[in-house]
Amino acid sequence: MQRGSLTIVGSGIQLGGHLTLAAQAWIKQADKVLFAVADPVTAKWLQTLNPTAEALPYNTDCDRRRQTYGEMVDRMMEAVRSGGTICGVFYGHPGVFADPAHGAIAQARREGYSALMLPGISAEDCLFADIGIDPGKGGCQNFEATDFLIRHRKFDPCSHLILWQVALIGNRGFYQEGSEKRGLKVLTEVLQQIYPCQHEVVIYEAAVYYPVCQPVINRIPLHSLPQAKVTTVSTLYVPTIGPAPVDQEMMVRLGMKQ
Repeated sequence: MQRGSLTIVGSGIQLGGHLTLAAQAWIKQADKVLFAVADPVTAKWLQTLNPTAEALPYNTDCDRRRQTYGEMVDRMMEAVRSGGTICGVFYGHPGVFADPAHGAIAQARREGYSALMLPGISAEDCLFADIGIDPGKGGCQNFEATDFLIRHRKFDPCSHLILWQVALIGNRGFYQEGSEKRGLKVLTEVLQQIYPCQHEVVIYEAAVYYPVCQPVINRIPLHSLPQAKVTTVSTLYVPTIGPAPVDQEMMVRLGMKQ
């Protein structure tokens, strides 16, 4: 095993309150902290926990996000190869919509370094609490919105449906205001093949500075989705159309029906 090590942790969604004790301990004792967080206040706070804390490069001038993610992995690996204890901090859960985190973990392990990821509170966790849904009742399906469309993902309308990054549908680069309209229109057309046009959907954004700021919970009919205001952190929640039918024969086989 090589001398350097990499531990990836999540900052959670809400400033300070969502950071686990384990994540905080890794940040404080690291030789170097590299972070990718959503707001400057969290960045400054991380620097109070560890003065070495430095933002990962985030180049928005390139045409592909993948190139920028590669640059972030390179910076983390440069630090790991120096032989120190490196802590990478990512917004929310470090393994959810965080390609550089997974990429750095995989690269470090390939090169023989110790690499670990700790879980964090994600936007999905906040969504369950804020909207008040239980994924154990009816099941829950998660898809990245572009992937959902271009791969014709099969889904069950009797289960909760969560679609991520709805402002970036079809976008391989970085968000530009107004670019989301075409994607939302296509997404609406696809969903209306299954759901009624009046079916209520929710545009959701978790609250970063709670209780100063409340979460965004915008309930609208499905047909209004193309005109909805969305941002890079907007998520679309589509409620079920009702419970799935019960297989009576299966209930008998399971001893649930006398």
